[in-house]
This record gives sequence, C-alpha cells and structure tokens, in this order.
Amino acid sequence: MSKPFPRAIPLARLLGPSFIILALGLGSGEIILWPYLASNYGLGLVWAAILGISCQFFINMEIERYALIKGESVFVGLNKIFPWAPYWFIISTFVGFGLPGIIAAAAQAFAAIFGIAQFKWLAMLLLVLVGTILSVGKTVYATMEKITKIVLLLGVPFILILAVLVSQPSAWTELATGLIGRGKNFSWFPAGISLATFLAAFAYSGAGGNLNLTQSIYIKEKGYGMGRYAQKISGLFTNLKQTQTIKLTGEHFTLNPENIKQFRVWWRRINLEHLIIFWFVGSLAMGLLMLLAYSTAYGLPDNTTGIHFVINEGIIIGQKIAPLVGSLFLLVVSIMLFQTQLGVLDSTSRIMAENYALKKLGADETGSINLSKIYFVFLWAQIAFGIILFLLNIYEPKTLIILGAILNAMAMTVHIALVNIMNYKLLPKALQPRLARRIVIIVIFCIFAGFSLFTIGEKIL
Repeated sequence: MSKPFPRAIPLARLLGPSFIILALGLGSGEIILWPYLASNYGLGLVWAAILGISCQFFINMEIERYALIKGESVFVGLNKIFPWAPYWFIISTFVGFGLPGIIAAAAQAFAAIFGIAQFKWLAMLLLVLVGTILSVGKTVYATMEKITKIVLLLGVPFILILAVLVSQPSAWTELATGLIGRGKNFSWFPAGISLATFLAAFAYSGAGGNLNLTQSIYIKEKGYGMGRYAQKISGLFTNLKQTQTIKLTGEHFTLNPENIKQFRVWWRRINLEHLIIFWFVGSLAMGLLMLLAYSTAYGLPDNTTGIHFVINEGIIIGQKIAPLVGSLFLLVVSIMLFQTQLGVLDSTSRIMAENYALKKLGADETGSINLSKIYFVFLWAQIAFGIILFLLNIYEPKTLIILGAILNAMAMTVHIALVNIMNYKLLPKALQPRLARRIVIIVIFCIFAGFSLFTIGEKIL
C-alpha cells in the first residue's frame, strides 16, 4: 500500500545528521592528517583538503537521496541487487575501522599534558570507556547527536580563536593561496610527499570509508522523507535480552506530481543542510587546524615522528599565549578524538549489525531478531581487536590511522560505484540524479580509484 510523500520540515529542524557524519572525520583527517601535512609541507595543500570534502559532499548526497526516497538504508537496497554486499560491508568495515589509531592519538595527546610517555595502557582504558558508554546508553543516537553538537560548537570556535592569536598575517595569505595550489617552493604537490599519507588525508576529508553510508541510517532514524514511516531501530540497540520483530524495508509512494514536488523540497533542504554543516563547517575546521599547525609547528625536526606535531603545537601555543592554554589545546584535541572514536564504533557496529541482520532475515528483510545483541557483539569485537593490537605493541597512532585510511579509501571506491548503480536501477527515473551530478560522481569515482591504484603501485613497486 502506497503512502503520501511527507511534507518537508523547516531547515532549522533538519540540522543533525550532518553533525554526526562531520564529527566522524574530526579524529582522522581534520585533526591529524591534514595538520600533519601542513606542519611538514606548509599550506599549499589546502586545495586538496577542500576538494576531498567536496567529493564527500556529493557522495553523501547520493546516499541520502536513496534513504529519502525509499525510507530505508542503502544497505537494504544494495542487498537486493548485490546479495554478496552485506558480507563485503561487514569485512571491509571491521578491517578498515578496527585499527585503533584514533583512540591511540587521543591517549597520546592526553598523556602529553602530564608528561606520560607510555600511553598504550591509557588507550586501552579509553577503548573500554567508549564501549561502556555505548553499552549503557538508552538512546544512542540522541546521545551521539547531543555530544557531537557540543564538541563541534565549542571546539571549532576554540580553534578559530587560537588560530587568530598565534598566526601571522602572512600565514593567512598562504592559507588563501593554498586554495589554488601555491605552496612554499611548490605548486599543487610538494616534492617527497608520501602518496599513501596524501591519499589517507584525502579519503578522511570528512568521514571516509563505509562511514559515509551511515548517513542513510541517520536520515531514516530522523524520519526525513519516506523515513517518517520506517521503523526506528535505534531503540533496539539497548536490550540484550529482547528479541523483536524488525522491518528493515521502507514504504512506497505513488509517483505523482504532488509527491515529486514534496521530494524536490526535501532534496533542496537536505542539500542546503549538508552544505552548511558538513561542507562549510568541515572546510572551516580543516583550514583552521592546518593554519594552526603551520603557525606553531611548521619545520620542527620531530614533526614527522608519529603525532609529535600535535604535541609541538601545544608546546608552542603555551609559549606564545600561556602554558595553561597549551595544555587546554591538547585536552580539546584528546576530547575531539575520543568523541570521534565513540561515533566511529557506534556507526561501524550499526553497519555490521544491519548487514548481518539482512542476511539472517532472508529475502523478506523482516522477522524476529535480537539486533541489540548483534550490535554489541560487533562493538566489543572491535574493542577486543584494538586491545590485542595494543598488547602486541602496535599502537603508533599515525601509522594506524594512515593504514586504516588507505583501506577505507579503497572501500569508498567500491561503495561509490555500488550506490550509484543501485540508484540507477531502483529509483524512479524522475527522481534520479541529473546528468551534471552523474558526471560529478563518475569523476569522483575515477579520482578515488586512481589514487588507490597509484598508492598500491607505490607500495608494491
């Protein structure tokens, strides 16, 4: 039975999902990788950071398009066309995000405040704390959205104030010229840059990997478009003993002028919401963090070692303003990284739980299942994997983050192709992306595929 396409809600009430997807990238590209490159090569790579997040804007919107129209996550649609897809998403998500580089970076930044050199035990403790928070919360999505908004609304202005206080006018000029690829003694690409590190930063200009696909889950959970009629499964991630009947598929609507009109209104508003929150705030955060890294740590001899450039930033900020402010900077960085790890583990557990459920429920994608138990199994499996790596003394943050980012860049190449094939096959022609967007997506796919192949070739050859 078809249902009417719901009327669009005001833009102010739409704000939410883009905060989540933006915050998922803060602990990798925004705080670590792009500032790392800026501290070693200058601000001539700002163009690549903006290009990276612009690519993810278009990738995310095609993911949102499907959820808005179908009222279900993209995983449901992909399972209909590619029956092997759930297995791929479980494996690629676990491998790509099971590497605990983000929480290791949080632990190292926090340990630096107190002069603690051995931070792996703290990292293990923080991992367990993340799992505990996600396990005891009654409404995980609401908690995540609230925490994320607070961290972003306090963290980004704090970084802006620091950047203004410690940066010279010449640094702002270099930030501007970096938008057109002009850097210190190079244009577009500096000599000697690691292609793997560049690809890692590019892939993490935003969320990266399969995390982009969670945008469809959040769109549905917020009740946008046809998601208004969908069963909200977020509440099912709370009770280990409860088995409930779940329905992962969405509802249908008649393709008539009124429903098409309502879709267009929704489409314009969610594009604007994502442009403001994800693209603009994300671009601003990356630019400011790169500027701050350049103005404080550029050229220091130990910048290339791990995430020492972050610690150097804290030391220089403390010297230029006050020691307490330098320590506060490191504390804010560690909190933002911790919050990112919290969001990543929640999102990856959701991804794997939903894909497992799709295969467990069978063709109808409806039935009785304990989704909460599946979620917690994947959550604590990732935590256990991270702890094992730490116990094996595999805990250098930058190495783990770069390796994870490369794997996730390859995963992105796959899901860009799959999602857009799905949209072409399953969505009504009148609601499919227009030619210009299709061309943009093809170009983005070629960029990620090309970078991935070049990186593999560099490592092999």
